[in-house]
Amino acid sequence: MGKLKGREYQALLEEMQVELNDMARWVQDTGQRLLIIFEGRDTAGKGGAIRSISDRLNPRMCRVVGLAKPSEREAGQWYFQRYVAQLPSAGEIVLFDRSWYNRAGVERVMGYASEEQIESFLKLVPGFEKAITADGIILFKYFLTCDQEQQEKRFQERLGNPLKRWKLSPVDLQARERYDEYTRAREAMLEATHTKHAPWTLVDFNDQKRGRLTLLRHLLDHVPGKRPPLVQGQLTPLSGKLGREKFGTLKPIPDFKPKKAPLPRIHGTNGKHPHPAPEASA
Repeated sequence: MGKLKGREYQALLEEMQVELNDMARWVQDTGQRLLIIFEGRDTAGKGGAIRSISDRLNPRMCRVVGLAKPSEREAGQWYFQRYVAQLPSAGEIVLFDRSWYNRAGVERVMGYASEEQIESFLKLVPGFEKAITADGIILFKYFLTCDQEQQEKRFQERLGNPLKRWKLSPVDLQARERYDEYTRAREAMLEATHTKHAPWTLVDFNDQKRGRLTLLRHLLDHVPGKRPPLVQGQLTPLSGKLGREKFGTLKPIPDFKPKKAPLPRIHGTNGKHPHPAPEASA
């Protein structure tokens, strides 16, 4: 299946984002609590998938959670405790950019947790997720997949693009050599935590645009409940002359003016100015 062209992708995405708005208003109007977990390979495209949902929703309806490394205090708590504090309230959608499943993935592969801790976690997760779904939280768990060839291309792109280089961490660079280990960790996680009340959904993200559309379509098709229609009608013209801004105490700052011409577009790089990776020493 060929890659989607930009215009085709954008048109399909916008159609689904209209549906997402209807879904979000249903969540808000009915007091639902919707939790969507995004896990997956490094570079698979979790951030882009999350933005395809959050960018067009009212931030009062939708919140993104991406927790940093646990503090010393959090490290001494019940493992799930800091995630419980981030669960959705009534009328809210919460998107987890990684989640408690860190323990079954990076913590296992990189040796940050003992095998005893991991086995205990895998036994506890189904009961924990049973409790939150029984209390009424609607839970979706997505794992984004990509082949190692694609992963390497994206690592190289991040290294060569100053606007994306922040995404590369020492852990990412170490993980490059552990693709198969992450596969084994994922399969063990799925075997232990793919349940009827909290199933996993795997989405192919070798083509990120198609992957986002696949994920969105699945989400929209599986969220229960009716969607309220959008407000219809026309705005009647205002009477009188339209107002203009008037300033007293303060005035707006001066408009931005570029000091020099922008850099010319470089063909074959989508307008980016990559910094090539340094050559390996002999």
